[in-house]
Amino acid sequence: MKRATPKSEQGFTLLEVLVATLIMGVAVTGLIVGLSQSVHNASRLAEYDHVSMLARTKMNDLLLDRELPFEGAVAGEFAKDQSAGAQAGWRAVLKPFDLPPNATPGTVILQQISLEVWWQPDSGATASTKRTLRFEGYRSAAIPLPVTP
Repeated sequence: MKRATPKSEQGFTLLEVLVATLIMGVAVTGLIVGLSQSVHNASRLAEYDHVSMLARTKMNDLLLDRELPFEGAVAGEFAKDQSAGAQAGWRAVLKPFDLPPNATPGTVILQQISLEVWWQPDSGATASTKRTLRFEGYRSAAIPLPVTP
């Protein structure tokens, strides 16, 4: 005589195992895609933080440099070891800010320094992708004497 086994002791059917495996596969794939995006975003933010620190340092250097022109632009590139191997550079535009009327040479005024730092990320970006970061700073400067030839 054959004894009937209760439903709770019979186990899973092949169809139930396949459905559970499919659900787990979809969940794990979604998890891996999410982690990959998180790693990519963290890398991009670390790059941005590094360039931001370079820009702040360059702005501090420019604010302290008394040899800069009163009006005009200066530019340069960062060494590869400073920019974590990426191609990067900067351009600063200097101009008087809020020049008082009838200001004469020697008058101390406020000078504006607009700094633009650019870099080309080398991780997964096309060669034409160039990112920029802009800073503005102000310092006191004396109006220079006119240059006579």
